[in-house]
Amino acid sequence: MSRNLSPIECTSCPTWGVQDASHVLDNCRKCCQLEKLQFWFRSLSSGWHERHSCQPRNTYLAVNLMAIIILSRGKCGLSKCITRYLVAMATADLMVIVCNVILNRMTQLYWWDTFLFYTPVCRFIHFLAPAAIDSSVWLTVAFSFDRFVAICCQKLKTKYCTEKTSVVVIVTVSTLFCVKNIPWPFVYIQYYSRNGIPRGCRLSRDFYTVSTWIAFSWIDQLLTPLLPFCVILLFNALTVRRILVASRARRSLREHSNSGNDQDPEMRNRRRSIVLLFAISGSFILLWVTTVVYFLYFRITTSFQKRYLFSPFSDFEQVAILLQLLSSCMNTAIYTVTQSKFREELLNALKYPFTLIGQLINKESS
Repeated sequence: MSRNLSPIECTSCPTWGVQDASHVLDNCRKCCQLEKLQFWFRSLSSGWHERHSCQPRNTYLAVNLMAIIILSRGKCGLSKCITRYLVAMATADLMVIVCNVILNRMTQLYWWDTFLFYTPVCRFIHFLAPAAIDSSVWLTVAFSFDRFVAICCQKLKTKYCTEKTSVVVIVTVSTLFCVKNIPWPFVYIQYYSRNGIPRGCRLSRDFYTVSTWIAFSWIDQLLTPLLPFCVILLFNALTVRRILVASRARRSLREHSNSGNDQDPEMRNRRRSIVLLFAISGSFILLWVTTVVYFLYFRITTSFQKRYLFSPFSDFEQVAILLQLLSSCMNTAIYTVTQSKFREELLNALKYPFTLIGQLINKESS
């Protein structure tokens, strides 16, 4: 299962891998069920535009931009190390929305007659889309590992949990997964030609038959999402175990000290960091579990080498993709719910235009 566009594929005709419904109708009449195709095409052209608008897309962009600006100011009461990771994760999430939702999916619905549908541009988009997803996922893993070190590895904490190390990790992760996704443009071929200009792109048959591409597909899916899913679960389990042991020991020490002050600033700061960690990693696990389940089914069965236009599991795949993309919009909501200072900065940012207008009115009146 590719994490790019899910093309309409007919394995029994020359247009296998086609991504546009109108050309499926033109080229697959002899070998596909025409009535079903026509019904699908009518429902696509009439229903999709009614159900989907630009408002959610613009909202997601605005929310992620707002999160980047607020976190970059460094006034949310978080360490510089955590702030760097959160800014990088918000930026990666923004790139997921731009590359996967706008450039990748919206192009085929609304901008199929623009330069974005030229084959070279389309191939480049298919490189950016998985690179953005990989960076977003593995930055979440890097953040989880950073918090694991901070809580469970006190000797390593002073050297690893620093602003400089976080910058190095962010740059390294982003670079590695950009390099890792370089093969993707080469597996796509032109969809059709108009006036000698190659347009569109579709997965080549080789992706499902050549052993090299099959191995690449396995590595791609194992790196994202299967391995991060398991690693985050492992880090969280070890972190919870460490927290429970440390909390019992600290509570016992405080009881024996007979301190009159019940407030423990260390535990309060640790609790804030833990809530943020578990909220982000828990959201990732919940929203990616459908993709992981579909990946396991997809590889265990013969569906990988035989993809049909009307698959009984196509709805399940689309739900998995929806939840996967939704995970890129959840972190800002998590910051708002779990971090009081982030909420304050967000309210200040929302009130700023009205405050500025009020100041201008008072200045004019005076």
